[in-house]
Amino acid sequence: MTTLIRRAFESDAELLHELARQTFPLACPPGTTAEGIAAFISEHLSANSFTQYLNDSSREILISEVDGEASGYVMFCVDEPTDPDVAAALTVRPTVELSKCYVLGQFHGSGSAAALVSAGIDWARDREFAAVWLGVNQENARANRFYEKMGFELVGTKKFLVGGRWEDDFVRQLTLLADSGMTS
Repeated sequence: MTTLIRRAFESDAELLHELARQTFPLACPPGTTAEGIAAFISEHLSANSFTQYLNDSSREILISEVDGEASGYVMFCVDEPTDPDVAAALTVRPTVELSKCYVLGQFHGSGSAAALVSAGIDWARDREFAAVWLGVNQENARANRFYEKMGFELVGTKKFLVGGRWEDDFVRQLTLLADSGMTS
């Protein structure tokens, strides 16, 4: 299998929505309702939402393709975190958020997720960010193992709203430029 990572373009908005529609439910904890998942996708992961994200200079979206078939995507956000729990947990600045990382189920274990995250880390490093952070559901053991393997350390907790229900997330951080002197 050949994995290719490429930058997403505005013409990919519908593809990104379809990837999100199929992959977001895979990351939700067992108690999340189908209605809650659908509402979140409609509000945050629609084709229109992706068009807005793709036109936002503070975001970078990458798509993975395995043998020419889209397998997943990541989205990075360069805005300073506004969630007080996240801001307090992070220890290195400037930082960028790994906001979304989703791979279709049939490509789990294919290396697509690692390739996406690695490409995003390279992108962040090239822009001289000192760290990358993310939030991941505490019940998502697979994702937590993956992020640990990728070097993301547990630094705190936060809440995440899906369909009117607050979920518990871990905040994880990967330090890129330890000698930057830009700590909080």
